[in-house]
Amino acid sequence: MTAELRKPVLIVGAGPVGLTAALRLAQAGVAVALFEAERAVSTDLRASTFHPPTLDMLDTLGVAVELIAQGRLTPRWQVRLHETGERAEFDLSILADETRHPYRLQCEQQVLQRLLLDRLAQYPHARIRFDAEVEAVGQDARGVWVGVKGERTQGSWLIGADGARSIVRRTCGIGFEGETYPESTILVTTDFEFERSLPGLSPVNYIWAGAGTFSLLRLPDFWRCSLYPREGQTLESAMEDDSIEAQLQHVVSRAERYRVLHKRCYRIHRRVADTYRRGRMLLAGDAAHLNSPSGGMGMNAGIHDAFSLTDCLIGVLGDADERLLDRYERQRRPIAVEHVLQQSDRNRRRMQETDPQRRRELLRDLQLTAADPARAREYLLASSMIAGLRQAGRIESVQT
Repeated sequence: MTAELRKPVLIVGAGPVGLTAALRLAQAGVAVALFEAERAVSTDLRASTFHPPTLDMLDTLGVAVELIAQGRLTPRWQVRLHETGERAEFDLSILADETRHPYRLQCEQQVLQRLLLDRLAQYPHARIRFDAEVEAVGQDARGVWVGVKGERTQGSWLIGADGARSIVRRTCGIGFEGETYPESTILVTTDFEFERSLPGLSPVNYIWAGAGTFSLLRLPDFWRCSLYPREGQTLESAMEDDSIEAQLQHVVSRAERYRVLHKRCYRIHRRVADTYRRGRMLLAGDAAHLNSPSGGMGMNAGIHDAFSLTDCLIGVLGDADERLLDRYERQRRPIAVEHVLQQSDRNRRRMQETDPQRRRELLRDLQLTAADPARAREYLLASSMIAGLRQAGRIESVQT
């Protein structure tokens, strides 16, 4: 290994993607320096769905068992009509021969982050700095650097896992084309037990109601509700306590007010970076792609990025041809475009449908799919992200 490659790999961002990349590199004996602007792991409402192949991957890092113990196993999920309770239900156990984890896991991403941090603490060659906002990054033919609080840290390669506003992507001048959807999402958690009032409710539900839509996801200690402002309602107004209360009362009417534990709003984007690599700097996760949260694919795709990228990077650090890193983009960018962005967009467009007749047609088609083992299997292989990973795995190592 050459002298410059003995310098640490620098990672910007200590979310699930950056921490996964850091742990994979550390376990391979690679020195890592990770920088996070926040003072600690964020407790904000963020991703909470782990798909089967992601759990398979996390199992190889030694964190899946503990993660599963702190989450809620969800083998079944539904699309429902709220007024009638009619539903299409999909059962992931049909994939038991395809994955060691034939279910979704509902668990807040901060739980994974803490487990990854605990594992990283076992490796003295992995350094993690919180309260370390990266102010600048740069590279030359021999290495990379990041600037934090007026000081520079040198490294061999740099991974930008620093989210939608990535300083790494912006410094590299990489385009991030796409669109911002017109609607915003309001995330709310409550300890009210919706399953006692809505017959046949599963732990994960995407629900058409009146002229709108909402989703209900069950975590161990609360329900997570995704709501949307009413037509003509400002986001500020929709975030007020009385507005949220009115929306929850529409889900289940009750005499008492709901106890809201957390609330958060965010805009929804559909974007992908023009390239995932510029020299010694590489992008992963939200820095590389943004998608609708419908279907819970964003964080999972980022973790898949981290595995693909570190596979290639470990090879290059072991003296493989640097062109091996080009495989990372060829594996992951088409999957982001063809599977993650398109699948999540289809999920979003389906749930944004307001025409009652069209909703029934869509529901009927989903019911027929769920009832047919062959069709259900194909649908779940795609929606659980297994099909996309298999497509990526067929891409050759070095482009000819």
